[in-house]
Order: sequence, then structure tokens, then C-alpha cells
Amino acid sequence: MEMPSSRTLPGLLDEMARRFPQRDAVVYDAERHDYAEFRVRVRELAKGLHRLGVRRGDKVALLMPNRTEWLLVNFAVMLLGGTLVAVNTWYRTHELTHVLTHSEVSTLVLVDRFLRQDYLRILSEIGAGTDRFPLLRRIVCLGEERHAGLTPFSELWELGQGVSDAELDALQTAVGPEDIAYILFTSGTTSMPKGVPLQHFALIENMYNIGERQHLTEQDRMWMGISLFWGFGCENALMAVMTHGGCVVLQHHFDPAEACRIIERERCTVYYGTPNIAFAIAGHLEHHSHDLSSLRTGVAIGTPQAMRACVEIGVTQVNQCYGLTEVYGNCSITDASDPEEARLTTVGRPLPGYDIVVSDPRTHQPLPHGEIGEIKIRGYVMPGYYKDTEKNRECFDAEHYFLSGDLGYYDDDGRLHFHGRIKEMVKTGGMNVAPSEVEVFLATQPGVLEAYVLGLPDPVRDEVVAAVVVPEAGATPSAEALVAACRAALAGYKVPRVVIFMNADQLPLTASGKVQKHVLRERLASQAQQPVTD
Repeated sequence: MEMPSSRTLPGLLDEMARRFPQRDAVVYDAERHDYAEFRVRVRELAKGLHRLGVRRGDKVALLMPNRTEWLLVNFAVMLLGGTLVAVNTWYRTHELTHVLTHSEVSTLVLVDRFLRQDYLRILSEIGAGTDRFPLLRRIVCLGEERHAGLTPFSELWELGQGVSDAELDALQTAVGPEDIAYILFTSGTTSMPKGVPLQHFALIENMYNIGERQHLTEQDRMWMGISLFWGFGCENALMAVMTHGGCVVLQHHFDPAEACRIIERERCTVYYGTPNIAFAIAGHLEHHSHDLSSLRTGVAIGTPQAMRACVEIGVTQVNQCYGLTEVYGNCSITDASDPEEARLTTVGRPLPGYDIVVSDPRTHQPLPHGEIGEIKIRGYVMPGYYKDTEKNRECFDAEHYFLSGDLGYYDDDGRLHFHGRIKEMVKTGGMNVAPSEVEVFLATQPGVLEAYVLGLPDPVRDEVVAAVVVPEAGATPSAEALVAACRAALAGYKVPRVVIFMNADQLPLTASGKVQKHVLRERLASQAQQPVTD
């Protein structure tokens, strides 16, 4: 399939509606919208938001789980020339206050409740609608009840009836390829979340290329169980499929049983997920029967074991990827036609439009293939963190490569291997240990499902290597056996001196399903750990 000619997201929707008017665009529970219908609904909502007061350049925050309205607001805001600020549904008072103020939000669209979260109570606690947020002038609430000072989402449809198509067309025409479509916030595990501005044209060009690596067509149907607010969702997954005219099948929030039912019912062909999602679905399938034979391809992140779990649930052409929100998500990805071993153990080759270099972390000079260094990236890269000049000076080198803070190396076939974060490097006895090297080895041992390696404080060695091991169901690997295996295969300074066993549900996770190693480190450092001797 040829790359779309449009270079703005509302233009992309128009183009797909012309090319595939009767093909499903969005499915959510009993709701179904083909591309033509979805475009009509987006335009109706855009009229309502415009009459409410949303203007070109406005920042509109969206706090909502996966549902059709999330996507409608997404495209409607961008059609008006606004910027969508996707808000993490896990945020609490401190984080939400930071995001609303730092990104200068003028309009907030939200649901009243999600799971155990009462968002209206949180808004009351932070003083939304008061002088504490002078720029926040409009709050739109999706829920069954009416609340003083809040515009009901349902009123937007009637509110926009006085806006003409010609007026709306003129607003859309003013949207340019280099305008900011999104501000997405990073996880902020070591500081407050940072705002990442993303431009229209790159959200189309890069995501189209991601879809090409998966061999997507208009026939594909993607199961969307990951959160839309996350870059892996609204950047990569959503736009990879929509640039190919495919269908997005939404799941409100991840539950393995419901995920299997949706994939089976909708005959989904594309999977996007994290290691915990793959393992959860695999665990559910051990005790329940579902036909997931429609699955074919998709993208996942994780260890070879996690990638194999994707294959086991039916995603036989799953692709491993590497990227960051700052570089439009995936910047290197395997191809669906690559050998399975390459797809499970490497992150493939750079996508078109990227220059990815493995460099010396101190000098930023390129390193030869096989040597581990910092991954730096040029090409589809954010213009710079929103309102953070100091951070922008730190994260770009003299040649304007983005310094990822990640370690990796190229193999002789030109495929990139991810090797962990620089900050996660364990320094023990004056030697550097890359956690991923030990993690990959431990995951090959009998009875080991996952392994996470980190450094614990030590008065003599500075740090000691510690391994948190998640056993396979029913398995009981011993710490002594694992240490002995490491000692036989790895340099002595890389061998874990501490081994802790945990169940998967005991691991602290970010909203995107990644293990929070800093939380693990703090938790374990506060407890006395007994060294293991073989």
C-alpha cells in the first residue's frame, strides 16, 4: 500500500474515508463506525468544541480510558488546529496538577469515573475551575450525571449545529504538517513527567513505515488493549493501522479473558502489547479455550521469553521494537518476514527516516559493530521538550542527535540490540555490568519466566549484582542453581550475589507495563539481603 498523501491527521481521516468509506474504522463494544461514519462524527464533535470555545493552538487535555469518544475527541481537536494533551488515567492529584499547568491546558475533557478513580473528586481536590488554574476555562464531562460548572459531553453534538461545514473546512485547511498534534507526557519515574510535542507529518510518515514492517493492509483489524494515552497506543499502534485503512478494535481496559473474547469475536489480526499482557493472555489460555487463530502480526516489547509468549498465543509474525516517545515511539523494528530468532532477540533495523548511531556515552563518537554504547537518534525526533530549555540542552549532542540514555549495539547483520538503560548500569568493584546481559541469560534457565537485574548498595563493592526472578508456573528454581549457572557462563563480576524470587503480580509496574526497577531497588535496599553462595 502506498503512503497516504495527507500530512495532517484530520487530512488522513478524510483520505481514508474517501478510499475505504464502508470499512470498519473503530469498534468498541456494540458500537461500530466505518470510516465515512467516523469522519462525520468527528466533524460534528469538532463543531461542538469550536462553539464551546476551542481555537487553533489551544491545548485540550483528555482524561479517559479506551472508548470511541477518546478517538473522536482526538481527531476533532486536531481538526480545529488544537493540540491534544493525552493524560495518563493512573495520574493522581500531584501529577494531574503538573500536567494541566505545565502544558497550559485551556480545555479538559474527561470521564467522571474510571475503575476505582473518581476524577471529579480529584478535580475538586486540586482546585480545577478556580484561580489556581487561570488558563483552564472549560471542563467537559462524560458521565450520566450533570455537575455544576461542567459541560456535559452529550451537549456538544447539539451545541455545534450552528457551525457550518464551510467554517469547519476553513479551520481544517489552516492546520499544517509541522503543527503540534500531541503533547504526550513521559512516565517520569525519576522526576516530574516531561511534555513531548509531536508533529502531524511525522505521526503519519513514521507510523506508515511501522505498519509496512508488519505488512499491514486495509483488511487488518487491530486489538487495542493497551492504553490510548500511552505513546505506544495513540502514536504507534493507532496510526500504524489507520495509515493503512485498517480497523481499531478497542478494549476499555485490559483484562485477559475479555481480550480473548474480543480478539475471537472480531477476528483481530494485529496485536500490540507488553510482556505482562502476553503472559496474562497465555496464562488465561492454559485454562480456557478461545480461537485466536486470526492473529498474525503486531508489535511487542520484552525479553525473548516474552516475545515467545506472543508467538504461543498466535502472533506468529510478532515484531520486536525499540523507541521512545521523544522519537515518535518505534524508531527501529523487525520485519514480519525476518527469521523468528531475529524478531525475538533483536529490535531490527532503523526505520526509514532515522539515523541511529551507537556511540561512546562520554564523547558521543560512533562505535564499531559489536561494541555496546549509548543509542543516539536523528530524524523523526520531537522539536524539544515542552517548556524545558535546560533539559533540551542536555539531551541533544552537537550534531543534534537525541541522546536516548539507552545502551545497545549493532550485530554484523546491521540489526540493533537493546541493552538496557545507562542509569541502570550496575557498578560493582569498579566494573560495569549491563543488566540485560545477565537477564537474558537467567531467562534461559529451567523454571525461569522473567528476570530483572539491578544493583544494591554495598559498602565494599559500591554495588552488588542482584536478580529478581519470576518462576514459571509450578516451577521452583533454586538460587544456588541459578548462581552456579551464571558462574559457569559469565564473568565473575557479573554473577548475582543476591537472588530474590517474586510472583509477577508483586512487580511494581509503570502505566505502560514496564517494571519499575528504581522501585524494586528501593524496596530491596531497605531489607537485609542474604548473599547466595553456590
